[in-house]
Amino acid sequence: MRALPRLLAALLVAVPLATVAAVASAADDPTPITVLTKDFEDGTVQGFAGRSAETLAHSTAQAHGGTGSLLTSGRTATWQGPSLDVLATFTKGTAYTVSVWVRLAEGSDNARLSVERRTGGVAAYDQVVGNTAVTSSAWVNLTGRYTLSTDVEFLRIYVETASATNPIHLDDVTASYVPALPIQTGIPSVKDVITEFPVGAAITGAEILAEHGQLLTKHFDSVTPGNALKWDATEPTENTFNYTQADPLLAYAKAHGLAVRGHTLVWHNQTPAWVFTGADGQPMTATAEDKALLLARLDNHIRNVAAHYGTDIGVWDVVNEVIDESQSDGLRRSNWYNVAGLDYLRTAFRVAREVAPHAKLYINDYNTNVAAKRDFLFGLVQQLKAEGVPIDGVGHQVHINVNWPTIAESKAMIDKFVPLGIDQQVTEMDVSIYTASSENFPTPPADRLLKQAYVYRDMFALFRQYPGEITSVTLWGLADDNTWLDTFPVTRKDAPLLFDTRLQAKSAYWGVVDPSKIEASPSASTSTSTSTNPSPSTSTSTSTSTSPSPPAPTGACAVTYRVTGSWTGGFQGEVKVANTGTTALTSWNVAWQFTGGQQISQLWGGTHSQSGTAVTVGNAAWNGNLPAGGSTSFGFLSSWTGTNPAPTAFSLNGTACSVL
Repeated sequence: MRALPRLLAALLVAVPLATVAAVASAADDPTPITVLTKDFEDGTVQGFAGRSAETLAHSTAQAHGGTGSLLTSGRTATWQGPSLDVLATFTKGTAYTVSVWVRLAEGSDNARLSVERRTGGVAAYDQVVGNTAVTSSAWVNLTGRYTLSTDVEFLRIYVETASATNPIHLDDVTASYVPALPIQTGIPSVKDVITEFPVGAAITGAEILAEHGQLLTKHFDSVTPGNALKWDATEPTENTFNYTQADPLLAYAKAHGLAVRGHTLVWHNQTPAWVFTGADGQPMTATAEDKALLLARLDNHIRNVAAHYGTDIGVWDVVNEVIDESQSDGLRRSNWYNVAGLDYLRTAFRVAREVAPHAKLYINDYNTNVAAKRDFLFGLVQQLKAEGVPIDGVGHQVHINVNWPTIAESKAMIDKFVPLGIDQQVTEMDVSIYTASSENFPTPPADRLLKQAYVYRDMFALFRQYPGEITSVTLWGLADDNTWLDTFPVTRKDAPLLFDTRLQAKSAYWGVVDPSKIEASPSASTSTSTSTNPSPSTSTSTSTSTSPSPPAPTGACAVTYRVTGSWTGGFQGEVKVANTGTTALTSWNVAWQFTGGQQISQLWGGTHSQSGTAVTVGNAAWNGNLPAGGSTSFGFLSSWTGTNPAPTAFSLNGTACSVL
């Protein structure tokens, strides 16, 4: 890794705060160093090859720049496409920006930019750019960041599609990196300022290397392996366990005195299909035989994974995302529940307690600041604990944005579980700069970063008011260069964390460690809220502070649209609608347009009708009342072909809503 000259590094530490901010800002757009360029202007395929038996040829039928491009035809599977060997080009620990221009020869689809790597002959796959709509009528740019974090003997980048095998044109392929900046060593460590509870970060293999590792150990007390402990990583095939992703992270944590949160033993996503396949080779159903087999597989999985790490993991998210507030009983209709009912939860916690008696065992979920969801979660935990199921705590994910939720809603989230006498942890916190799926900023706007700083300030102030209840806060990522929000809910660059893409402290960082150093608000419009000042010198005092007022919503409602699962030809979606007005509703209907021709085939939590692109969903008999400040949600299954664009506008009872 390259570093700036020592004199400049010293200046970054020694100069006043205002100057540090200016230096970091100026460094956001340095000249990148290009390590790879493919423009297909020489009449060859320039080193590209197919992943199978595809045909690759130089083409002059289309060109993004110049007169030539690469055409890949003869594809017989969606994962087949043009690929390029970058083993000798990419260096471990360096963050590369990879850019590819893509255009189909015919039709439309979603394209992805991916990486295949092999270690010891075992293949693994990383997604650089997620599903992006691409057609035959225009060139589309796929751009993403990739850091190789392990030693490999095989490394190729490639383009694949989601549902069809149409020929693909490629042009103007580049890879570049920006020389790393040294981390700022002269600023307070987050873990030294926040002493009421440990503060952690979710990590991948990239976060334990070079400057990333330095930033991690300087500021955080604990880590969560983001994907390395999930079922698809640890038991991809039955009774064959693989710890190659997680072991290096656990070893690093142990060597640097970092506690580890284990995430997660049971989830409805990232679980291999074989888990839910019966002995007859068919998908499991709610029979006694299938239930017994599923619970036996669950028992075996937990015994192996939890035992492998023993006392090195002191906290486990045993089960993840089991609540669906659109259901009348609040329980997610996952394969786990459909086959085994609540017994999968009982089994998971009891086996985890037996195998890891030292560990704290958690049930973890998102949107627990939504009243209906937290109430269902509370009822479930209360029931299971009354049965003797060993649940030690509730995890609140806290994936939020600069406008939502309110501090009052977050406080109610914590207060709800206090009577249960269990621990509470913030497990996956990030603060998106986006407030609607239709937004896409080339660079983070200053006003959004400022609002984000105030959100972090107020949320950490709230958490610090509960030192006996909140026992840990974990950010879902280390820095803005590696965040899941870059590809979810849509592909765009987000900036949800405390440190920017060059690992420099943002205003959000100062919101946590010393709010007096947040930049002055550019807006004269402020609203007053009471919060605990998280300044090191006054960490337990209460003060009144001002923060910018969020923009007024479009109407007295707010909608969140989420794709919760996707497969060839179909997807599962979820819509949450909040009544942000002052008048309670006794019935409701939500309307939007599916511009990609998607067709709903099944819906729960409401009733629906669809005419062409127009969709209308009305309340079910049991959820028609929507009080002021309340929310509800519904889910659906839908078909799609070609593209699956998210709706950009929703209405509630005819009134336009804000889209979160």
